[in-house]
Amino acid sequence: MRRHETKRDMTGAPAQPEVGNRLLRCMAAADYALLQPHLERVPLTVDATLATFGAPITTVCFPEGAIAGYLDVLGDGRRLAVGLVGHEGFMGWPLLMGSDRWQHEVVVRSENSTALRLPAGVLAEAVAVSPSLRALLLRFAGTFMIQMSRTIVSNLIHKVDQRAARWLLLYHDRVRGDEIVVTHAELGIMLGVRRASVTGALHMLEGAQVIRSLRGRVVVTDRAGLEAIAGESYGFAEAEYRRLIGEA
Repeated sequence: MRRHETKRDMTGAPAQPEVGNRLLRCMAAADYALLQPHLERVPLTVDATLATFGAPITTVCFPEGAIAGYLDVLGDGRRLAVGLVGHEGFMGWPLLMGSDRWQHEVVVRSENSTALRLPAGVLAEAVAVSPSLRALLLRFAGTFMIQMSRTIVSNLIHKVDQRAARWLLLYHDRVRGDEIVVTHAELGIMLGVRRASVTGALHMLEGAQVIRSLRGRVVVTDRAGLEAIAGESYGFAEAEYRRLIGEA
């Protein structure tokens, strides 16, 4: 997906049409103006931890690239992937639902990029005075919850290769081009399986000629074919995003 070059107005914040985050571009101009003076562009570096489970939410981030992997942290320390957020959304949505703490661990995946960050208190004040801003951000949170619920359903009933196809599509939606930087270890966290099962799933997808699996990378060669393999595990949350939020 294309990234936007950055232009800045006299306040030093990005001009709305030039930001690399779709959710910010979809906002009403008046709503973006509430946030604009407080937005700060910060780097997103692969493997950086953006949020720790149970920690206070002090800032929210609107990614312009890269991928934020949401991990559910179990009592024994295991981490299982439940969803991905990229330039279509933001991190910090529990604030809209009355929580001041992170409910997941959030880690940067795939590629280095940037995000537009602002203090949590600024967002709280903005949504308090703008019902339209609150509604937009809640619609995104709702579509992300659909993505997470589909993760649960898929883990319960779908085969590993179908689930792998779904996760690769989620990545493909959020990266530039067809090459996805992802390791077997990361896919194992997403799929909740051992390395041998990841290897088997990738071999199956490669045999179907929908991907090429390289060391530390996967190249999508047939998007339509990958969607066919993913079947009902993929597409509903994405369709709801388009219906409720639209394109930018």
